[in-house]
Amino acid sequence: MTHRYLLPLAALLLTGTAQAQQLAPLTVEKIMRDPAQWLGTSPSNISWAEDGKTIYFNWNPEKARRDSLYRIAPGGGVARKVSLREQPGLPAAEGEYDRRYTRKLYEKAGDIYLLDLKTQRIRRVTNTAEQETDPHFALQDQAISYTRGGNLFTWDPATGETVQRTDFRKGTRPATGEPTDKSEKFLKAQQLALFEVLRGKEQDAKARQQQQKALARLRPKAIWLGTQTVRNLRLAPNGRYVTYTLAQEPAAEKVALVPNFVTASGFTEDINTRTKVGAAQTAYQLGLYDVGRDTTFVLGYQELKGLDEQPAYRKEYQLKAQAPTPADSAKAAKMAKTAKPATELRRVIPFGPFWSPDGQHAFLVIRSTDNKDRWIVGLDPATQKIKLLDRQHDDAWINGPGIGYDEGNVGWLPDSRHLWFQSEATGYSHLYTYDIVSGQQKALTSGAFEVQKTQLSRDGKNWYVLANKTHPGEQHLYRMPVGGGGLTQLTTQPGGYDEATLSPDEKTWALRYSTSNMPWELYTMDNKPGAKMRRLTHSTTPEFESYAWRQPEVIEYKARDGAGVYARLYRPASPQAQGPAVVFVHGAGYLQNAHKWWSSYFREYMFHNLLVDKGYTVLDIDYRGSAGYGRDVRTGIYRYMGGKDLTDQVDGAKLLTEKYGVSPQRIGIYGGSYGGFITLMAMFTQPDVFQAGAALRSVTDWAHYNHGYTDNILNEPYNDSLAYARSSPINYAAGLKGHLLMCHGMVDTNVHFQDIVRLTQRLIELKKENWELAVYPVENHGFVEPSSWTDEYRRILKLFEENLKPAGATGNGVGGQ
Repeated sequence: MTHRYLLPLAALLLTGTAQAQQLAPLTVEKIMRDPAQWLGTSPSNISWAEDGKTIYFNWNPEKARRDSLYRIAPGGGVARKVSLREQPGLPAAEGEYDRRYTRKLYEKAGDIYLLDLKTQRIRRVTNTAEQETDPHFALQDQAISYTRGGNLFTWDPATGETVQRTDFRKGTRPATGEPTDKSEKFLKAQQLALFEVLRGKEQDAKARQQQQKALARLRPKAIWLGTQTVRNLRLAPNGRYVTYTLAQEPAAEKVALVPNFVTASGFTEDINTRTKVGAAQTAYQLGLYDVGRDTTFVLGYQELKGLDEQPAYRKEYQLKAQAPTPADSAKAAKMAKTAKPATELRRVIPFGPFWSPDGQHAFLVIRSTDNKDRWIVGLDPATQKIKLLDRQHDDAWINGPGIGYDEGNVGWLPDSRHLWFQSEATGYSHLYTYDIVSGQQKALTSGAFEVQKTQLSRDGKNWYVLANKTHPGEQHLYRMPVGGGGLTQLTTQPGGYDEATLSPDEKTWALRYSTSNMPWELYTMDNKPGAKMRRLTHSTTPEFESYAWRQPEVIEYKARDGAGVYARLYRPASPQAQGPAVVFVHGAGYLQNAHKWWSSYFREYMFHNLLVDKGYTVLDIDYRGSAGYGRDVRTGIYRYMGGKDLTDQVDGAKLLTEKYGVSPQRIGIYGGSYGGFITLMAMFTQPDVFQAGAALRSVTDWAHYNHGYTDNILNEPYNDSLAYARSSPINYAAGLKGHLLMCHGMVDTNVHFQDIVRLTQRLIELKKENWELAVYPVENHGFVEPSSWTDEYRRILKLFEENLKPAGATGNGVGGQ
């Protein structure tokens, strides 16, 4: 039976249980329960039906083990669950549209489908046991391309003909069978001269070979990959070229193993995880198959501007090298006059190509593997030449909204003359265009804010932009003419907007909206400035709503170097003079939490409300390295994690004592992952500032973390050992004075349990006594089990109650009250 939910009725049905279950007073046991069972589950994964009459989303009002697919009319009303029987017949939410927006192409369950948007008729392109993926409109929308078994195919909707466009083969080309040795060649010639029957067989074999070659000309060239793999196959709009990315995996590297002790089999099972920072990485090349010439090429980048420049940090090591003697200096000067300077070209990763709508132009995004450069270059496949269009360089590393670690947000405008991209060239991520005819670059947005997401309207006349223009911790939707100009603000309510999706006719937005004390809900609004939002879902329970959740104040204070630092501040209604305080450190490093929308750290948010109820002041800081504030904040931790990101916490503690009356002897600190790392650095290097700390799933030594994250910030450990030495808490453990709680999951495949074990051994050898390690045998990096969350936060509360309050003022001290 399909369940139907009328939202007001659903709220009424839950009221009875709410009368029996009031949330206040908050306890750890209450707030760390399975959120789906008492808080409610927010809608997610919003998409429109192609006729614009229905909105689909994932939701869980039933409090089931997992979310289900629901649908609702844009005007609201009944939210209906989509049955498992119905779902296979629905088009995939993701897909590609042709240039006129008349058809949609998508992959579902390993097959390719074509949807006619006018008739809503779905045509199945493939129906095979093999998996077909990566569908695209090809040959100026006259055909469809897709990948199967590592090769590119096209399908003609008019004729139904399928053509294989590439023939990639693993291994090396087989030998022809013809002798190569001189003696073998002589013997074969002698045999053919002596025996007529052998000459006849040889002639027949050559005839068959000629016939096979003639047939082979009708098929794609066999391209032997050796030990490489191929991906990202693309057919040029004229069908003349196929581009592809060749990936060469490094020789087998030693991989860390994570033992799993609690298993169904009863035996300990090892989990293969990852290598550590500095290990060899996959090498990439861009290959090009010229179908007309039946030839393959590998693109070269030797002329790419800045490719031979070495990272700026290496100069520090050169200056530290021993100064040469006068004799050595004279000898070196003489050699310098004659010797050619050796240049070491950095390795790169290519992305693309991206073809203009008219099929006449293409560009690539190329990134250096050390992430200090991103180039956008024009590509001429006929000559295999590239032309520099834009270079973004950063002595630290390239990243930011719309930029990321791959190609980022890039594309073409409908005129096929302008390409667009995002760049942090001014210190904030903004939207740019480049005119391939005039060579002129234009900034479409500017200012001390970030363009976080962009979308081009279907008619190509307007941009839709999500940006934090009014406040770093507040998001809004804007509209802007395609050529630039003023940003017209569409949304008005303070908070955050997520998954904003336009209806097919672009008249209505479906989006998620939340505030700092209200979780995400589904809304619609007209695509007009200041339009009223219509709420479609009600996800929170009466029990959750029975407590007056606080809206933390978002404040700004000055760090010691003059930089502005934003934070969330939670204060008791009547703060105790010289009372206790807790500083929370969010994880991920590059993440924003001092904002005005519902936090992904919702458990911590609720715990902070509990702390305030108990008389604590809580400060939640967006320290250096956080997202939302531009390049300088993002890269403020370069080559020194535990530097400015830590002093921002110390300066925040100073603010608590000087402005908010907190006792300097009653300040604690806690956080998970990167927040756990900062907690360790705080307890080891700032023991007079923080009296107690809880470090959760913490990085203790950056040389043991992964390459993709760590190499950007600290470079390779064998090239920048100074950065690792000053950034790793294990090197400072001798400084511990206060009370330290460490919590770690034993099957953590991100920050390995080995990290905390190594630090534990160090603390033992240092004869430290005021520390505790709590282990969680079934938990990975992000905890799942409510029992684990409860145990962890009972310990955190006990730590603070026993060490930040006067004796006798802690109640039961365990976390039940």
